[in-house]
Formats: sequence, structure tokens, C-alpha cells
Amino acid sequence: MRGTVVFDLDGTLAETAPDIMATLNVLLEAEDLAALPVSAARNLVGAGARALIERGFRVSGVPLSPERLDRLFEAFLVHYLDHVADHSYLFPGVEAALTALAGEGHLLAVCTNKPERHSRALIEQLGVFDRFAAIAGRDTFAFCKPDPRHLTETIRLAGGDIGRAVMVGDSRTDIDTARAAGLPVVAVTFGYTDTPVEQLGPDVVINHFDALPAEIARWMP
Repeated sequence: MRGTVVFDLDGTLAETAPDIMATLNVLLEAEDLAALPVSAARNLVGAGARALIERGFRVSGVPLSPERLDRLFEAFLVHYLDHVADHSYLFPGVEAALTALAGEGHLLAVCTNKPERHSRALIEQLGVFDRFAAIAGRDTFAFCKPDPRHLTETIRLAGGDIGRAVMVGDSRTDIDTARAAGLPVVAVTFGYTDTPVEQLGPDVVINHFDALPAEIARWMP
């Protein structure tokens, strides 16, 4: 029986912080606030655009009303869609790992809290769209990570079996989601997290995608 390998997107498959932070900075500068460095992404990115804007304003020490947040969120989505892959790129080894996993018969899917439209646009521009049997974003279902149904429904959408699946992510949200779904989880060390993933209790930690196929084979030989 084929297995399903489900990937987070930002900070797992791709380095997207430059374009995400650039969009945030467009909004901050329009509000007469100082731009933030891309290095701040490790503590800001990962919970979605709305949370990113809130965190950006918190760092700037400026209050943010719900109405102002709604307006900025809509502006973020519009600008980011047009610049979703200006400077983003797949992490080293991703394409080779996807090829190897597909060659072993596994289904591949993406489960991300990025909106589905933006996720699809990014993955297409990165040149790996046709590798995935399903791409589920924050708005694909009525729930999103860390709700385990986001992960389990992504697996179903891909045509996979929940009993034979693995999550690959970079953050507490990914690990908590997999745990709640009762699935093993592989964590990458190079993503967006304010706590080292080794401290969050994944089943295994990898430093490079070259190591992923062998780890997946441990659970789905």
C-alpha cells in the first residue's frame, strides 16, 4: 500500500521569508513604521499572515485595532500574491527527495496555513506543482493546523491512507498537528520556529532533505 508524505510549505519545503517579510514591510512602511529585517522571520513567520501582521506591529510597539488589522490583512494578500516567489526558493535537496519518494510509490501532499491560492501559486512558480496529489491551504477546509483534521483531510484529499502517512514540518504547529492526528512527524532544523525543533518532540530531526527518504522508509518500507 502506498504511503503519503505530507509537507508543510513555508520553512519546510521552501525559504519564503524574503517575500513574506518584504510584503510585511510594504505594509509597515505605508503605516510610517520601520521595516523589519528578514532575520526577524524566524520569530514572526509561521502562524499565517494575520498573525504575522499582529506580530509585526507588536515589535514596532504600535497598537493595532481589529478594523485596521482586517484592512492590512487584505492588502497583504493582494500584494503577496503578486510577489509570492520573487526571492523564494526550494531548500537544498527538496527536488531530489520528492523524486525519490515518488519513485518509491508514495503520494505527496502539502498541508499549510498559507491560503490555498497563494500556496498553489508559489508551488507552481517553484516548479514542483505536479509532484503533489493535494495542496491544502488555510482556507481549503473549515479548519486549519493545529487542528488534526487539516492534516487528515489533506491525506484523504490526496487519496492516501491515514494509517500510513508521515508529516514533515518545521514548527511546533506542525508537530502538534501530527501528534493530535496520531502520525509520526519529521522536523527540519532550518525552518521558522522560535524554539529549536529538537525541543518540541518530533520523531526525528533532519538537517538536510537528503536524509528524508531513508527516514520515511523507517515508517513506510
